[in-house]
Amino acid sequence: MVLETLVTYVEAAVEIARVWGPLLIFLFMTIESSFIPFPSEVVMIPAGVMIARHEFPGGDAVGIGLSIAILAGLAGSMAGAYINYYLALWLGRPFLYRYAKYFFLKPAHLERAEALFREYGEITTFVCRLLPAIRQLISLPAGLARMNIFRFSLFTALGAGFWVSVLTFIGYGLGRASVGKSYRELIFEGKQIIHENLLWMILALTALVVVYVWIHKKIMGGTRSTPNAGSDESLRAGK
Repeated sequence: MVLETLVTYVEAAVEIARVWGPLLIFLFMTIESSFIPFPSEVVMIPAGVMIARHEFPGGDAVGIGLSIAILAGLAGSMAGAYINYYLALWLGRPFLYRYAKYFFLKPAHLERAEALFREYGEITTFVCRLLPAIRQLISLPAGLARMNIFRFSLFTALGAGFWVSVLTFIGYGLGRASVGKSYRELIFEGKQIIHENLLWMILALTALVVVYVWIHKKIMGGTRSTPNAGSDESLRAGK
């Protein structure tokens, strides 16, 4: 319902975005990544279409246009995530649950986000950027758990960067392949593409998580074993 309401204003927003595109992306993605419900498809897919149609700041330089849009989307996503993180950190769990409705938060979604964070740990701030209704809220349990801010920033940036890039490139592909279609039509086509391929995107992120965990364990295991190896050599030398 929110998506259907917002797409009616997309055509008007595109006119403004021809000049203020990066700023609009940053502002709306900040809202999208905070506790206010706002679909990122309405922001990043039209940005990709505009780039394909050479209507985005950057003109005919497609690479520059894509870079600007993705960076602006990532910056906005990070800003919104920090709002949620510090909101949870400062206000605490009792306040959030008691006044959730005043922050456009559904207690059921907040409980789900907390359950995922408790079960799978910090890596959920990365993977959950693809999950509807949870994507924006996963920063809240991270704040409640006082997750290390540097690790929070890294995982959030990786997940948000992946999501923003996917939406932008879908929009760019649709913009190149379509002629005469409205932005409204292309947004719903892009959303359908995401719906049909969401499982594969989640599997790709899961594979990245597995690789990360494996490398992390190898490095940490090697780091822990190094002193012991040195000690054994010293003992042998002493003998």
